[in-house]
Amino acid sequence: MEYPIFIFFGLAPSIVWLLFYLRKDAHPESNKMILKVFLFGMIIALPVVLAEMGITVEISKLNLPHLFISVLSVFLGVALVEELIKYLVVREKVLEHHEFDEPIDAVLYMIIAALGFAASENILILFSLGPKFLLGDVFSISIFRFLGATFLHGVASGIMGYFLALSICETKKRTWLLLTGIITATLLHGLYNFSIIEIGGKSGFIIPAIVLLGSTVFLTYGFKRLKKIKSICKIN
Repeated sequence: MEYPIFIFFGLAPSIVWLLFYLRKDAHPESNKMILKVFLFGMIIALPVVLAEMGITVEISKLNLPHLFISVLSVFLGVALVEELIKYLVVREKVLEHHEFDEPIDAVLYMIIAALGFAASENILILFSLGPKFLLGDVFSISIFRFLGATFLHGVASGIMGYFLALSICETKKRTWLLLTGIITATLLHGLYNFSIIEIGGKSGFIIPAIVLLGSTVFLTYGFKRLKKIKSICKIN
């Protein structure tokens, strides 16, 4: 009986944030398209987690101080890999689709893919509790993930989506804007994870709170700016 409970509580944080962000779209996407991108985000998470484990093992073999190993593992082995994968899901499944018809869609679909990815992470974490779990622990983890990691996935990838939207119309700056988006999302994601893993304690939660707050402010600005652009530019 524990597996349905784990799946429910694993999906719940992502579903709540998904409903919140979808309300920002004046021209809602089809449920079919939303579900497809969300599911691709979930599916791709499984091989990515395995790949991250392998990358982390290889990085740990480097003859470097612990701090450098940790930075490389968190920022490159995890954050960069995850942000690139979520971007690739949107690039392959969304950008050429007829429903991608306004700039804000880039942000929304990046968030949808990210929340699907986060849902799989949540479920895997809850599965690790095993059959002798306490419902209170499941609820606590879900709340913590809702306010932290799941939210982080959404805002970091949403910021990537903002730069993706800009890159589509500003073709001369396309490569620079895409790189800026990927680097920004990676730094935010990595800084959040690194501060919790390496710093810990009260100080370890101040930095994540600043990351989430700053990301939210920037993403809110991005939504407002993109809403002023009426139609999407053609993709070459």
